[in-house]
Amino acid sequence: MRNWKVKLLYDGACPICRREMDWLKRRNRRMRLTFEDIADPQFDPGRYGLTREQVNSALHGILANGEVVRGMAAIRRAYRAVGLGWVTAPTALPGIRWAADRLYAAFARHRATLGRITRGGCAHGTCASASLKG
Repeated sequence: MRNWKVKLLYDGACPICRREMDWLKRRNRRMRLTFEDIADPQFDPGRYGLTREQVNSALHGILANGEVVRGMAAIRRAYRAVGLGWVTAPTALPGIRWAADRLYAAFARHRATLGRITRGGCAHGTCASASLKG
């Protein structure tokens, strides 16, 4: 029996993404989240009915029932799973949801550059996200 509620497909080559996943892992005391690094050479997005381009474009969450959520919806599900849904709940409100979704999409498009600017850079000089086209 699976205990997890959400499997996050994240870019482990992105320092910002990696820090966020590490933060969530520390709060994952009830093991409601599980994580899969899309930068791992063994990762196969086809297992989830997704393409490499899709998983590189945004954080994806695979729900226990197999449903796929992406972007802010995946983030909201992950925070709920670790008991911090109140933190992201406002991003689901009308108007705020629109803005949050667009801000997240902008972040996702530029995460490689932002990662290089904010402490770090990409592991070994490459990021899975570096291939993204704005």
